[in-house]
Amino acid sequence: MLSALDLARRIEAGELTPVQVIEQCAQAIAAREAEIGAFVTLDLDGARKAAQNPALKDTPLRGLPAGLKDIFDTADLPTEYGSPIYAGHRPRMDAPLVTLLRRAGGLVLGKTVTTEFAHLDPGKTRNPRKPAHTPGGSSSGSAAAVAAGFVPIATGSQTGGSVIRPASYCGVVGYKPSYRMLPAVGMKCVSWHLDTAGLFAAGVADVAFFAAAVSGRDLRVDRASPASPRIAVLRAQPWPSASADMAAALDAAARAAAAAMARIRDIQLPPVVAAAFRAHSTIHAYEAARALAPEYDRHRDQLGKSLRELIDAGTTISADAYDEARRTASRARQALADLMADCDVILSPSAPGAAPEGLRSTGNSTFNRLWTLMGNPCVNVPGLADEDGLPLGMQVIGRFGADRATLEAALFLETAIARRR
Repeated sequence: MLSALDLARRIEAGELTPVQVIEQCAQAIAAREAEIGAFVTLDLDGARKAAQNPALKDTPLRGLPAGLKDIFDTADLPTEYGSPIYAGHRPRMDAPLVTLLRRAGGLVLGKTVTTEFAHLDPGKTRNPRKPAHTPGGSSSGSAAAVAAGFVPIATGSQTGGSVIRPASYCGVVGYKPSYRMLPAVGMKCVSWHLDTAGLFAAGVADVAFFAAAVSGRDLRVDRASPASPRIAVLRAQPWPSASADMAAALDAAARAAAAAMARIRDIQLPPVVAAAFRAHSTIHAYEAARALAPEYDRHRDQLGKSLRELIDAGTTISADAYDEARRTASRARQALADLMADCDVILSPSAPGAAPEGLRSTGNSTFNRLWTLMGNPCVNVPGLADEDGLPLGMQVIGRFGADRATLEAALFLETAIARRR
């Protein structure tokens, strides 16, 4: 994988040029893209031309190439949302997040594969670790592109678990910021109370560097060693249990953090927070049925089976049931804030287990939905694996709005795991 921080520092020092980084990415793509299928559209020539701009040396990202999940509008590349309905679609404007990336000196190498409208129907992408296994979804192409060394940074989005889960499956860092910290305008809407823009990179410091550049916030965590956090370990969840391998990985991560002097304690979620996990499905389906109503009414026969089922379910949910689900979510956010008053972050598995074999499913988002609904920042921390070498990611969940502290705790855990291996 390519470290965004290392590449930016080498460009700044004059050891590399943006053009040379583009060529390094192009070589990796030529070697494995036919097997992995991370991109739906590539623009290597456009990136090469843009990389010759001397002003890039004065930008935060220094001309680093990026992959954009094909759920974000781009004016100079097709934006198809993973759907045949939008084949060849060309928006007039970039999504604001794309513009912020370009302003920060990021170069768009191409659009990465998304599942259809960022839901469950898989695309063509394979897991770079083991191509017979799913890369996860819906940000499958972005996670795979970073894992395969095609790009150092990529964008994604999460409505259920679409950043954290593919990051876990592919063994990269995925960062879902606090709700609406990054603009979601110009990102195809599925659920306006849930959709959250996210980022991928090789390491925690890399994704924090990327996030700082596009957000204009003080999020970098590479300038000092992180303090020892107070970590609450969530072992008993109100959803199906993790696999034995994932449960063992959670124990290993907690032990590594404790050995590095983190303060560890177990927690249980209060009943209202557990109820919010169930409320997520109500909100998701109700809003999807309305956000995708035009596509459903005009092109229902072109929608995938899972997406049709989601919309069909959403049309049966009453406004009263939807409003009650939102009230439950509001009460749960307050209860979660009270629960986290005595800890810095919660530690939980990022997924039920390692990436499942086969490409007909993108896996299960049960370990992520609650945190998406709560709006809390989450970071997938890689570094652990099962006996077959498939990654087992750990999810670091912070307080709402405390994104830098969450990234610092994630860096602490990443370092602790690396030391214990």
